[in-house]
Amino acid sequence: MRRISFIFLLIFLQSVAAAPLKILAIGNSFSEDAVENYLYDIGKDKNIEFVIGNLFIGGCSLEAHWNNAMHGNAVYQYRKIENGSRTVDNAVRLETVLQDENWDYITIQQVSYKAGIQSSYYPYMVELLRYIRQRSKNPNLKVGFHMIWAYQQNSQHSGFIHYENNQYKMYQAIVDAVNQIVADSAISVVIPSGTAIQNARTSSLGDKLCRDGYHLDLNIGRYIAACTWFEAITGIDVTTTSFRPANISESEAHIARQAAHFAVKCPFLISSMAGGE
Repeated sequence: MRRISFIFLLIFLQSVAAAPLKILAIGNSFSEDAVENYLYDIGKDKNIEFVIGNLFIGGCSLEAHWNNAMHGNAVYQYRKIENGSRTVDNAVRLETVLQDENWDYITIQQVSYKAGIQSSYYPYMVELLRYIRQRSKNPNLKVGFHMIWAYQQNSQHSGFIHYENNQYKMYQAIVDAVNQIVADSAISVVIPSGTAIQNARTSSLGDKLCRDGYHLDLNIGRYIAACTWFEAITGIDVTTTSFRPANISESEAHIARQAAHFAVKCPFLISSMAGGE
């Protein structure tokens, strides 16, 4: 009898261990850069199965997300990665996706040019978080905030003027804003992609991590963000992964992993990597 109970216990523990980790990003093209490309592969390398959702509208702000939620607007593109396959559904409501899975993590973020403007977060973030928690299927839901990156110093984005076209001023404004909202809200985890990118900019990679001055490079830039998400969500040291995109070298991958690892350890401080490869 005890042997049978032990076998059932083992089966139960195996099923729990094998349960996928489900992450939904409510975002825009910056969440596309961060979660849709290499995060699943890093998880697979570390024996973690992810279900990854991205509720996508290009350039969508927290104010727009809240308005879409409040009015039930079916305006999202729902991109989902499950079992290594990607599906896309159009004209989807936010509430529909909240109910689609028993999400373990749901993350929000601000549109890039407003990310360092503290007043742009209120009251929309507070209302959106309340909406998410009320409709989540998971009573143990963890809400995360994706802290995005400052623009490349030569960026031509019109919103760069808010920061006097200065990368460091934009980065520091984002850090200050996120510090404030974390103090005001029950945020479980900050995903410091912005600090990881800033860390990497101090290395031999330099300020060449964006493809157009603000969206991430399709290879190394996106890999840095994915590494940051992986460690921030799982708590596993991302420097232990062996996965790297085919188009980056092992030395570049090493810098990317270190930049992400340092960012998760110190989310609001730049870690100099000037002595890196």
